[in-house]
Order: sequence, then C-alpha cells, then structure tokens
Amino acid sequence: MKLKKQNVLLFARTMGQGGTERVVLQLCDILKPRVNKIVVCSNGGVNVKKLDNMGIEHYQIPDITGKNPLDIIQTIAILRKIIKKEKITLIHSHHRMAAFYSKILTTNHIIKIITAHNIFKDKIRLTRWAYKSTNIIAVGNEVKKNLTTIFKLNSNKIKVVYNAVKPFKEESEKLDIFESNNLSGKIIIGNIGRLSRQKGMEYFIRAAVEVHESFPDTFFLIVGAGEDELKLKVLTKVLGAEDFISFIGYQENVQNIMTQLNFVVLSSLWEGFPLTPIESFSVSKTVIGTNIAGTDEIIENYRNGLLVEPKDYISLAEKMKELINDTELIHTLEKQAFVDFQTKFSFEKYRKDIIDFYNTMVAKHEK
Repeated sequence: MKLKKQNVLLFARTMGQGGTERVVLQLCDILKPRVNKIVVCSNGGVNVKKLDNMGIEHYQIPDITGKNPLDIIQTIAILRKIIKKEKITLIHSHHRMAAFYSKILTTNHIIKIITAHNIFKDKIRLTRWAYKSTNIIAVGNEVKKNLTTIFKLNSNKIKVVYNAVKPFKEESEKLDIFESNNLSGKIIIGNIGRLSRQKGMEYFIRAAVEVHESFPDTFFLIVGAGEDELKLKVLTKVLGAEDFISFIGYQENVQNIMTQLNFVVLSSLWEGFPLTPIESFSVSKTVIGTNIAGTDEIIENYRNGLLVEPKDYISLAEKMKELINDTELIHTLEKQAFVDFQTKFSFEKYRKDIIDFYNTMVAKHEK
C-alpha cells in the first residue's frame, strides 16, 4: 500500500501549547495532501482549533498518563473504536504512553512510528517494550543517544530528523503590552515556554532582577501558560519585579513577538530538541540558552548564541548584560543564527526528511 493510500492517526498526549504539539500540526500540514486520510487523537487543548481549521478530525481521549485501571480500559476501548472506524493503517505516536497503547492495540498489519521528543532516564522496561518493532524518529542526536545508551535500542533503527519551523513572512504586529507599558526605546528580553519546572522560569525571573538593577531600561516578557503560573507571579511580586516583568500568557504567533525582542532566553532544565531557539533564529534573533542536551545542538556558544549552566541565574544575568552592552556581538550572533536556520532547520528540509522517512517505512512494510 503506497503512502497515498495510508490512513494515518497522529497520537499525542495533548494538543495544547508546546513543541510536540506544534510538530503534530506540522505533520498534518505535510501529510494531508499526501495520504488518504489523517486524524489526530489527544486529550485536547488550544491547538484543536487549528486542526479544525485544517479540516482534520480530532478525537478527544482521556489523558494517557493516567494510571487508574478503569481509565486505561476506557482509553483502550476508545482507541480501538477510532482505529476501526477510520480504518487506520499507520499510527504515529508522540508520547511514550501513546507508543505503549499503539503496541497493545495493533498488529503487524499497522505501521507504527514514534517520534521521541525528550530525554528520559525512567520507565526503562516500558519504553523498551513500547518502542520495540516501532520505527523511531529522534528529534536530535542527543535524543538518539539517550535511546541507545539508556534504553539500549538499536541505533540503526533510529532516524534523526531535526525539528524545524516555517519562516516568518508576515508584517510584525505590535502587541498591546508594548503600548500599555510604554516600551518604546526599552531593551526587551523574552522567555517563551510552558510555565512549568522544566522551563526554569524561576531562574529567568531572578536573573531579570539582577539585570534590571544595572539596566533600568530593560523589560522582560514571559510568554506562556502552565501549572506554575501562580507560583512564578508570586515570586515576581516578592522580588519587587512586577513593574518590569510581564506575564502575557499563551500567544499563538511567537515569531511575531520575537521580532520585537532584543534577544531571547531559554532557561530550561532539560529538553529534547527545543523549537524556541529555532523560532528565534528564523527571525534573526539570538538566544541565551542553558547548556543542556538538545539545546546545545542548536546553540553554539559565541557563534549563534550564548550558553550558561542551568539554574545559574547569576551567570545568566551576566550574559544578558554582556549582550546589552555589546551590540556588535548581538549582530554577529544574529547573522549566524539566521544562516543556521536556513541551512539546518528550515521547514523545507524538515518536509523532505519526513516524506522520505514515511515513504521508506511504507515501502519496508510492503515487503
């Protein structure tokens, strides 16, 4: 059965904010004209509306990370109905538990693909079982290394396909926050990501306080939502930083926001292969990121951005001050960042790699 005849199920935990969810949307964009049918299942989120706009059916399912036996049985029953109703021939999972459910529910007649988005060291037996006899995409070399060293998976069965984003071709549209806070002429630094422990926003806030003491004309935007929002807002208030740190919530077009920033910070404690630096590079903005696996594949210290150790907010503050003081350095980093976007992380390259991978997996399955 050729690719054009495949009925594809993209299986994610959520369709909320985040890099994984954006990858699912990218796959929908790439695959819709090339397969017979494409549907998505998840426990929902803000990006379901985008699926609707694309004319792609979304099936709401329970959170696949739930451990209640009754929920697991219910989820299996729901997924079985979706697979049968849509006559699914290929399942592409985007979470370890999605791969687990896919393996339980399918036979060898259905092609199984998993994209590994993150680096883990837990649930070794479950992960190995779920990924075995599944075609694996790793979003970066460090993710692949994690799969082979921690989970002992066959390196030859793992294909690295770098994440990517589409170029920003629109006119920049100023947000209300820029007008309401009179930010004209100020140095604006942004951090974009889910408000969770993973993204290390606490350390960005503490670093921002240090920077503002030396540079009163700085303003800091935190873009995103999440479970730690209240805690982070309380910290901002306790540190007396409410006048120069603003939480603007989830924003759909982060590239538009990035065009209006002086530079971007990514303060994550762990990643797989984050989209934020790539999005920044796509609009010629440099990034100060944490020196962690995945991020260090994108950001090269003093070449296209700067790296600091995670949780070290003093060093992060010093790097921000360095960029504020050295406009020539910023321009050098920005120029290389955009070159790297075009050569390594372009959407066209990603599209080609995905189509090639799908065609290879379908051809292998036919043998």
